[in-house]
Amino acid sequence: MRFVRTVIPVAVLLTMGAGMACKKPATVVEQPKVDEDAAKKAAAEEAARKAAAEAEARRLAEAEAAKRKAEAEAEAARKAEAEKVASYQRAAEAALKDINFDFDQSGIREADKAKLQAIADFMKAYAQAKVQVEGHCDERGTVEYNLALGDRRAHSAYAYLTGLGVAEDRLSSISYGKEKPKVQGKDEETWLINRRCEFKLK
Repeated sequence: MRFVRTVIPVAVLLTMGAGMACKKPATVVEQPKVDEDAAKKAAAEEAARKAAAEAEARRLAEAEAAKRKAEAEAEAARKAEAEKVASYQRAAEAALKDINFDFDQSGIREADKAKLQAIADFMKAYAQAKVQVEGHCDERGTVEYNLALGDRRAHSAYAYLTGLGVAEDRLSSISYGKEKPKVQGKDEETWLINRRCEFKLK
């Protein structure tokens, strides 16, 4: 009885051991090998995409900078041109002053020669300037007489300016007689103001 008890456990043990020895070991799953060429190709494509994106960003930045520069230069040119025009207008306003005449006279008065010199200097400084000389009279006398007198006055100023070196093709003259008084009134001061030549930019 005691023998049986000893044999059986040994048999059981042997049986279990045999069963365990016959059992196949667990299969090891092999990891797929990384395709090195594909990885390199993908990396190269990614690098190319990044480089292209960076190049495009640089191109856009350069284009934007060039646009801003062009706009700034254009604005500076506009401002410079506007200032040039404004300077021209200021110079014209300062130089183109009326001259006046004695009653029934068309000769240039001594007091007005400096004004004509200033007009000549202005026209020499600004080659684009062309001026029309307008002859005017006071209200006394007939329309026809004053038109002729205004014409003589305009031509007198015209001739004086050409004598100062202003080219004839930059001057023209016209007479308005007494039709365009500068001020209204019937006294010597008013009449003197209206006996004038005006100088207008063309």
